Amino acid sequence: MKANLASIVTVAALLLHPGSVLPADSVRMAFIAPLSGTFALTFEEQLKQFRAAADEINAAGGVLGGRKIEIVPFDNKGTPQETLIVLNRATDEGIQYIAATISSIAITISEALVKYNARHPDHPVLFLNYDAREPSLTEERCNFWHFRFEPHADMQMSVLTDYIAAQPSVKKMYFIHQDYAWGQSIRRVTAELLKKKRPDIQIVGDDLVALGKVKDFAPYVAKITASGADTVFTSNWSNDLTLLIKAAEQAGLNAQFYTTHAWVVGTPSVIGSAAASRIKTIMTWHINDAPADWEKKLLRYEKKYQPKSHLDFLPTWQTVDMFASALDKAGQDDPIKVAFALEGMRYKGPSGESWMRPEDHQLMSPTYITSFVKAGQPGVKYDVEGTGFGWKTEMLSKAADSIPPIRCQMERPPM
Repeated sequence: MKANLASIVTVAALLLHPGSVLPADSVRMAFIAPLSGTFALTFEEQLKQFRAAADEINAAGGVLGGRKIEIVPFDNKGTPQETLIVLNRATDEGIQYIAATISSIAITISEALVKYNARHPDHPVLFLNYDAREPSLTEERCNFWHFRFEPHADMQMSVLTDYIAAQPSVKKMYFIHQDYAWGQSIRRVTAELLKKKRPDIQIVGDDLVALGKVKDFAPYVAKITASGADTVFTSNWSNDLTLLIKAAEQAGLNAQFYTTHAWVVGTPSVIGSAAASRIKTIMTWHINDAPADWEKKLLRYEKKYQPKSHLDFLPTWQTVDMFASALDKAGQDDPIKVAFALEGMRYKGPSGESWMRPEDHQLMSPTYITSFVKAGQPGVKYDVEGTGFGWKTEMLSKAADSIPPIRCQMERPPM
């Protein structure tokens, strides 16, 4: 009788408010990432950040009148093949929002969802790319179902090469990148930009390494040493970066390193003092540049989740915060309506304003150049991973300073 009465009440409520949804029904977001294997630590930390960002939204009342955002993890083992398997599993479970990164993975998901959504127009799925930076995802490969929440490789390299071009000490540079979409893209655009901005800089070496396969970087360091390079530029990340830096230290290589991923969790604690004052990296933001409210928020969730990082990778927060705002703006969790709500959305973050460009679904966002220095000096309140060293801002570029041309021809579904 009680069950029947509850059903009657539910039906009556829906009849009175036909557009309403029960608050207990969560809005689920699949988090697809390598949660096992070589890169597991990096993405376990990212999962904590996504859950912290969702917690913050949920604690403030949730979305759509009280519904919670739920982050559902799926392990893709870092391969496109396994990604398609878990993507199918997520869609079979009725999940309509996917968060993921790594350029090869993002391309796989983006292309798969174009086909899936064409077959299932009444149950589409939206891809929230929080970090994969291969430019083509918002250029020739762009589509309505994909949104990127971080500046892409060309945008970030525009900022980094501006900084490098202003450093007279950089005369001979050695490139070493991972051999997949991200590394190949960085390699191409950096060479092009440096040729325009500092044609006197010699590129004295150029290597591509298999992603996550090289266990000994000593032979590469020997090549760098023999080249006479005073500067190394690498877009390697995780083990491919830490092993390179450690090999450079052991060989006594006296060169500056410009990187794209030295901030990734686990990297600072491995490279430690070997990186002090010799590494600069490009970042979206960091805790040492946090206003008081953001600093307090990060510390609160550090206490809850006990991460190795400071949970200060801003694209994660931007993705969840803007997603929540889009849900409320749309007034429902229909991915098409949410996508249109995201277009043109502005986000007031701790480093300045960002916005989602409607024409290609590319976020315009500030970019930092930082150095790894002894903590405790001005601008370096917090160290990272107990190393005694932290990130110091060397340059902050506003979102408006690196706006790329629109190269996207997008077809939109009817609203």
